[in-house]
Amino acid sequence: MNQPTAESSPQSPSQERLVTEQFGPQAAAYVASPVHAQGEDLKQIAGMVAGRAGARVLDLGCGGGHVAYAVAAHVKEVVAYDLSAEMIAAVAAEAKRRGLANVVAKQGAAEKLPFADESFDAVFTRFSAHHWRDVPAALKEAKRVVKNDGLAGVVDAVSPGPPVLDTYLQGIELMRDPSHVRDYSVEEWKAMLRDAGFRPVAVTMRRLPLDFASWIERMRVSPAMAQSIRDVQRAMAADVTRHFDIKDDGAFTIDVATIEAEPV
Repeated sequence: MNQPTAESSPQSPSQERLVTEQFGPQAAAYVASPVHAQGEDLKQIAGMVAGRAGARVLDLGCGGGHVAYAVAAHVKEVVAYDLSAEMIAAVAAEAKRRGLANVVAKQGAAEKLPFADESFDAVFTRFSAHHWRDVPAALKEAKRVVKNDGLAGVVDAVSPGPPVLDTYLQGIELMRDPSHVRDYSVEEWKAMLRDAGFRPVAVTMRRLPLDFASWIERMRVSPAMAQSIRDVQRAMAADVTRHFDIKDDGAFTIDVATIEAEPV
């Protein structure tokens, strides 16, 4: 008898299913999360569309919808688009609560967008792409739906580059969240954007402190796995501890990049 493959086994969910299972039940937490709801990067994104009152914007992989809320006052319409139906419902409810009638919530995968060519003036994604199954495919879709004179912006946690730092970052991300794929480096992001038909025009680097307790709580991490992450933190070399500023209580700091790009 043929054995089921890893791809077909019910014990091996697809990447899309992993993402929805991880984030669907936590939709309200991500809408309310202070880490996601504020930041200089949100102000930067809003500034990118300031003065474009007639613009239509796509918030790709919208999560808790914070990009959509930040730009809604500046543009004609924002489409908040996410893989998780629960997340989309939470964003729609929050937009209604805030009186943002120009925010439209729609469900779907980043790699296959149900929108016409050149139907958006701007495409943004924030703290989402490290969960995508195929970032190059999603960026090519973003290029397809943005106008030739439009713009794009990416905000995400990024790999510091050196292997020992990269391995630590990807390791704790995966231990916390099995739907994590990769925190790409800035150079990897630039290459993927260029391959998709964008020209990176500016990179802004920031450091984001993370409280350990709320970081694991948002993903419902088990006590055993949380302890394993703490054990890894304590065992790391001094250069890892310094770079991520790992504290005695597990709090640490990550690198975040905001990359502005234009279609070419």
